[in-house]
Amino acid sequence: MNNNKKTKKKRHNGEGSIRQKPNGRYEVRISGRDMETGKSTRISKYADTLDEAVDIQHALSVAMVQTPQYLQNNTTVGEWLDNWLTTYMQHTLKQSTYKSYETYVRKHFKPSLGTIKLKELTPRTLQIFYNYKQEQENLSPKTISNLNMCLHKALAQAQSEGLILSNPSGSVSLPPLIKPHIEVLTREQQARLVQASYQFRYGVFVRMTLVTGLRLGEVVGLRWCDIDFYTNMLHVNQTLNRLQRYDDDEADSKTEIVTQTPKSQNSIRSIPMLPELVMDLQNWRTVQMQDAAAQGTAYFDSDLIATQENGLYVEPRLMREYYQKMLAAANLPNYNFHALRHTFATRAMEQGMDAKTLSILLGHYSVGFTLDTYAHVLTDQKWTAMQTMANMYNMEPPLRQPIQFF
Repeated sequence: MNNNKKTKKKRHNGEGSIRQKPNGRYEVRISGRDMETGKSTRISKYADTLDEAVDIQHALSVAMVQTPQYLQNNTTVGEWLDNWLTTYMQHTLKQSTYKSYETYVRKHFKPSLGTIKLKELTPRTLQIFYNYKQEQENLSPKTISNLNMCLHKALAQAQSEGLILSNPSGSVSLPPLIKPHIEVLTREQQARLVQASYQFRYGVFVRMTLVTGLRLGEVVGLRWCDIDFYTNMLHVNQTLNRLQRYDDDEADSKTEIVTQTPKSQNSIRSIPMLPELVMDLQNWRTVQMQDAAAQGTAYFDSDLIATQENGLYVEPRLMREYYQKMLAAANLPNYNFHALRHTFATRAMEQGMDAKTLSILLGHYSVGFTLDTYAHVLTDQKWTAMQTMANMYNMEPPLRQPIQFF
């Protein structure tokens, strides 16, 4: 028996082989698992030289032997979204934003898409899902846009971890956003509301909003430490809102009052106070001192500016109720509280305030957003500006002279 006889080495899946054909070219054969489908397959390639054939063999081996992670993963959409919320979102988002995302996952994504394997989620499936939400559940284009934004973030994280090859949420067609109608009080309505506000305990905060453009949560979240009477500056550093608890997942879960930093870095801002507002706040401080004296030890000193008679906070819902009473007293329609902010911005632009300054005062993320929101004012200003241009031109034809055309 010849012990020097070489035994043929068995090729493993994905190694491939090279052999020279009668015409002098080299054939590379390789079998393995296709990256796109995950199915077994065999590929044959040709090369003019042996070195080129070796390079082809190596490239095909890498592509065929290594089964991608996303093909090995059987995580469902629902499982991934739960994991994404808990691991990546719960400790990085504001409570209000987190609860919005949690609601999207619980009420919308999981019932319809939750059992689909993450790797099998396609743009077509998402398109059908969003079409159904719009046509059958009458969700607004804004809500659908918010849903896709949330899902896009979750799938982007999955893609970065190699769980999916691409992000299907980036390939869907969403309904066009409809620009919301903003409510603005006329100058006459504004004057009537201001007069009526003096009849109510919390009228000072309606007047404050009309001259600062604060959001409701910013108004009730203001503290005396945020007011600088030496420089007459108001500093927006926190908000107060009633939000759903972090630890409750059910739709009817309990809520709690939460004070937190404003919605964005741009919302942390300083606003100059008009003399009338300074006087209003000083008078309100006197009211608070009278409340404290009347309540005695039962008074709760929170440093908040908007307080009830016992010193406790005024939550947004209560402020809205008093605001509606003021509107009724002024015989005005039921404008929402945010209309006061829009009214401030409209008056500011009517008086010639530049968009950059107004954007900073409102805490907007960009000047472009400010210009787009209050485009109606710019239209009126354009007409006024064009009227002033008329004096620069003498457009009258010559008197008592025949008009000749050349």
